[in-house]
Amino acid sequence: MVLLKKFNGYFPDFWSQMLQLQHVFHSQNWHLRTFWLVVGLFAVVLSLEFSTPPDYVFGYLYIGPILLASAHLSRKTTFQTTLIACVLTLMNVWLPGIETVKAPTIASRFIATLALVVTGVLSDRNRLYQQTVLQQQAKLEAQETLANIREDFASALTHDLKTPLLGAIETLKAFQNGSFGSVEPSQQRVLATMMRSHKTTLQMVETLLDVYRNDNEGLQLNLAPIDLVEIAEEVKATMTDLAASRRVHLSLHHGASDFRQFLWVKGDTLQLQRVMANLLTNAINHSPRGERVEVILEPGSSHQTVKVTDSGAGIKSNELPHLFERFYQGQSDRQAKGSGLGLYLSRQIVEAHGGTIWAENRQATGATFAFRLPTFPYNPSHSA
Repeated sequence: MVLLKKFNGYFPDFWSQMLQLQHVFHSQNWHLRTFWLVVGLFAVVLSLEFSTPPDYVFGYLYIGPILLASAHLSRKTTFQTTLIACVLTLMNVWLPGIETVKAPTIASRFIATLALVVTGVLSDRNRLYQQTVLQQQAKLEAQETLANIREDFASALTHDLKTPLLGAIETLKAFQNGSFGSVEPSQQRVLATMMRSHKTTLQMVETLLDVYRNDNEGLQLNLAPIDLVEIAEEVKATMTDLAASRRVHLSLHHGASDFRQFLWVKGDTLQLQRVMANLLTNAINHSPRGERVEVILEPGSSHQTVKVTDSGAGIKSNELPHLFERFYQGQSDRQAKGSGLGLYLSRQIVEAHGGTIWAENRQATGATFAFRLPTFPYNPSHSA
């Protein structure tokens, strides 16, 4: 036992090399058995051919050895097998020369030879096709494995990034609150800028983590009757500071009505707030200073619709079908650039609610991002 351990220690790859040699041996042994099987079949057909009159054409039986060689032996061996089969089939016209050969017999022999040639060519093409398919399949499997590794790595990295970001944000809060001494107004402005930057980064990290989690595990929803109007008003209030920093005016309308209405749907409040926040942030970031971003709520008998319009540069027509794809940023002239995840996450959430989300250009300038959810027949007075 001690000697075996020392042997394994000195030669760590010995057993793996032995297994490889065993595999090669079995492969070569199988090829050798196949070769002799082809030879045996040739001997059987050859005996039938030369022991019967030339009128009896057994050359078609050479198709079996040709197909066997094509499936398990090399292309060169397949070619040689086909050539030998053709020669032997034609030789039986003159050998053994016992009877006078007629023209129809010669024609039959040439037809059999042509059939063998066609069999050899088609079997070779089929062999090449199967090799190509196997190569493409192996390539796709390798790409899929690499993609899964990348996604797992990105998911793990994203999760690990949250801890230092949260720690940095809490440290900045402590500085702002004077926990480490008095802070000058100029320093407060710098700290506020750093705080906004860290929060934006944290939001992007959380969005990326949610995207990967939703793709792998599916989006889990806590469904309840909710009013989209309340969600729109709450999100609009949280966006006031961002809109003010961009000098963009926010407004909310109820479609063709001047009165407040209800847009009841069955959904997840937190997730739909994220959709509304993503669309509003996108509209604010892409609007020039001094312009207006509008939230339009349109009730319907079968669907409730929310539209967010801006006055930016609009979207190129060839980019519209790709806006809600993961990591897509586009090449338009719109001002701000993002990670390409906000709209993709919004699509995940809306589709999980059984709705649709889309984007379109306005007739004048700017773009409209909208989503539609199934109407939920809910009356709060009945539940009171």
